Amino acid sequence: MSRSFDVAIVGSGFAGSILARLLNRRGVRVLLLERGRHPRFALGESTTPLANFALERLARRYDLPDLYQLSTHGRWMASLPHLRRGLKRGFTFYRHRRDEPYRNSADNDARLLVAASPDDHIADTHWLRQDVDHHLVRCAAIEGVEVLEGAEVVGVRIADDDVELETRSEGASMLFRAASIVDATGPRGLLARALSIPPAPESWIHSGLLFSHFEGLRAFDDVARDGGAVVDAGPYPDERAAVHHLLDEGWLYVLPFDHGVVSAGIVVQPGDGRPSVADMRSDPAAAWSRLLGRYPSLEAQFESARPLFPIRHVERLQYRLSRASGRRWFLLPHAYAFYDPLFSTGIAWSLLAVERLAQFLADDSSGGDGCEYGRLLAREADQIERLVEAAYRTMDDFDRFVAVTFLYFATVSFEEVRQRLVEEAPRGFLGAGDVGLESLFTEVVERLRAGRYEGLSDFIESSIEPLNVAGLADPERRNLYPVDLDVLVRQAHLLGLDRETVEAALPKLRGRPPSPGA
Repeated sequence: MSRSFDVAIVGSGFAGSILARLLNRRGVRVLLLERGRHPRFALGESTTPLANFALERLARRYDLPDLYQLSTHGRWMASLPHLRRGLKRGFTFYRHRRDEPYRNSADNDARLLVAASPDDHIADTHWLRQDVDHHLVRCAAIEGVEVLEGAEVVGVRIADDDVELETRSEGASMLFRAASIVDATGPRGLLARALSIPPAPESWIHSGLLFSHFEGLRAFDDVARDGGAVVDAGPYPDERAAVHHLLDEGWLYVLPFDHGVVSAGIVVQPGDGRPSVADMRSDPAAAWSRLLGRYPSLEAQFESARPLFPIRHVERLQYRLSRASGRRWFLLPHAYAFYDPLFSTGIAWSLLAVERLAQFLADDSSGGDGCEYGRLLAREADQIERLVEAAYRTMDDFDRFVAVTFLYFATVSFEEVRQRLVEEAPRGFLGAGDVGLESLFTEVVERLRAGRYEGLSDFIESSIEPLNVAGLADPERRNLYPVDLDVLVRQAHLLGLDRETVEAALPKLRGRPPSPGA
């Protein structure tokens, strides 16, 4: 005997659980299946302003106040302090040279800070995923979603008229039917295997990951100053950010949580003198130590740090499937494609896809194929891949790398302001679907592939002018970019608005919209 639902969602990370709650609010009968049990560890911890605005939008539209509370650091601290998180004021980048202490001049020739918020109250956050995911799945269950943890899906059959799932939990088998199934399991997940979805052509980007959580980590700006580097005050404390250390072998991220723990990982590219897949697999801790040992300032920063669990590894981060949807089945972004954590795209992209898919599934009870959903997801994956490839191809030249970051920061800052001040409806992530932006990202990558570096920075700086509401590429800033609302007012014409309209709307950008139900 089987039980029937409208939608079955497999995987109860934040995206799967939020999607289940949105559909439940629309009267859709939802089954949420999870192979593991909460709380459990997960990577993908750093939000951005577009992610936060998506949470605000969903909170208002579906009357889910906790999503509004999770959308900024200040609201989170006031309303959900028991869920652990970290303050993220922006993006910090340092460029290191092997076997040398970190060096930086007053011009910040090896340092870049780009603020994402003007203050701590409306700042982004790093999510301790085990707390956040646990909270979201518990809310789903309380609100009426059928949640089944410890349930492994051992069989999937997708027919013309329905989807059949066989699960096994504590030795017992259960059978479920649904009109549609959503895969929220993650890389190379359930439907990739069950439907034998072929992979897309392999990406040029190729990297693995070594990672853990640590306590006792020194602040890097203190270490850098001790070594003689100039680290002047920026628009926010350097460490209160998603911190990126660019290395010859790849890059290292540090995401600080408020309770003294940091999430840290080294994204490693293959090449001569670098840890091989075999090295990373056989002894991840030794590979981690060898890499840090090549960079004296990072070695000093981690000298007294203690990993909270043994260093783990991922052999290759990049993957992508050839399709993201079909008749009665859908993949969320992390089950479909992933390239790199470099620009913290994961949570924002996932929330945007959840928002679209919730609307489609609530309005379509026929098990349609969601071809538009799949097509846009593919274009967004293309755009993310172009951005990450351009960044990787310029990591050895910091000035060019900084110019490439402006592609990202100009695109997302313009989109956030557009959504808040002009039209709330989101467009394709990272400008996907906009022929001009897709062409710009493509042109930059093609120049880099061909080794045409001459004039690249000037080309990017001139190309982002129609989007540059953040005052990027200003040499007087010396690579330190605050959130400058005066610049936004001056650039009001880029949004099709006058200065007075933007000035009147500034409270929206300071995080003062009414909360749900207010």
